[in-house]
Amino acid sequence: MNSVDPPGDQRQSVAKTSRKRPSADSEIFERQARICKSFANSTRLRILDCLGKRDWVASELQTELGISKANLSQHVAILKAAGIVGTRREGKQVYFSLLMPEVKSACRLIRDVLRAQILNGQRLTL
Repeated sequence: MNSVDPPGDQRQSVAKTSRKRPSADSEIFERQARICKSFANSTRLRILDCLGKRDWVASELQTELGISKANLSQHVAILKAAGIVGTRREGKQVYFSLLMPEVKSACRLIRDVLRAQILNGQRLTL
């Protein structure tokens, strides 16, 4: 035992406490991970950027992004599953909208961080 280790009985108590204690925010962290995963694609980020400005008709958004209908559908399905994007039908038109305005602010904040990194000459290493 070194000078910073608690005595035997205390050491076991500390270990049990740190293992057993569930995080009060565990659901929040799970939801955050799910939302962040949905952000992990540049096309989806472009979709969110467009939807942060206004609602879009599916065909117009497809043209704006230069992607196929099937590709747009796949990306929107991921964003819908994360609870970020919603759809509504008006006649034959399908509209996409941002359900959580906070997402617009979050994306802007992340872009601000990235711009600061670029200005500071930092490179991304993965």
